Amino acid sequence: MNLPAVILITGTDTGVGKTITTAALAAVLQAAGRSVAVYKPCQSGAANGDSDTAEIVRLAGAVTAETGVVLQEPLAPATAAAAEGKRLPNLDVHADRVRELAASHQHVLVEGAGGLLVELDCGGGTLADLGSLLSAAFVLVARPTLGTLNHTALTLEALAARKLQLLGVVLGSWPRVPGLVHHSNRQVLGSLRVPFLGALPERASELSPADFRAGAAAWLNGLSA
Repeated sequence: MNLPAVILITGTDTGVGKTITTAALAAVLQAAGRSVAVYKPCQSGAANGDSDTAEIVRLAGAVTAETGVVLQEPLAPATAAAAEGKRLPNLDVHADRVRELAASHQHVLVEGAGGLLVELDCGGGTLADLGSLLSAAFVLVARPTLGTLNHTALTLEALAARKLQLLGVVLGSWPRVPGLVHHSNRQVLGSLRVPFLGALPERASELSPADFRAGAAAWLNGLSA
């Protein structure tokens, strides 16, 4: 499987399926015999029990998983940190930890918060900036619903403007009974000049971990072999 060492998973919005996509990608890599680490720079919503890394480990299996900063409120990281009177570490801190993980793992998956340009530190640094620091590649997770074409195009434009590498686009929650809009959007996204990596079924997180891992490769069938 010809994938880069560091892969950043971002989304067109919040709640589009980044965590589940990260878990599926980790499961595919592990099944291929690769050692995998997952890093979440900022986790918001801890007061509600949110932990993306814990969910990834539950679904994907025994991957190394770390969170840089844990914030209580389900808000954007900078806003959640301000509410707690915390100062977020500079992006360099996250970049250094990702490099350390990459030295002992074949792949490090970095899951962002919200979309590409959500601020991750107090200086306005974003996941796009972290990608530049790491010379990493991105996976973009999108919705299949109305509005996704514009949101996806805007994010692709932002990635291209920063000359950031894109591995491809994933639909993070494909409905069990897709309608015309879903099929139309999938067709358009599949015809773009960027790879279409696949689609994860909605409520995939409700599958047993064994079934989730068994299905991951088929869902992400556009990954390079």
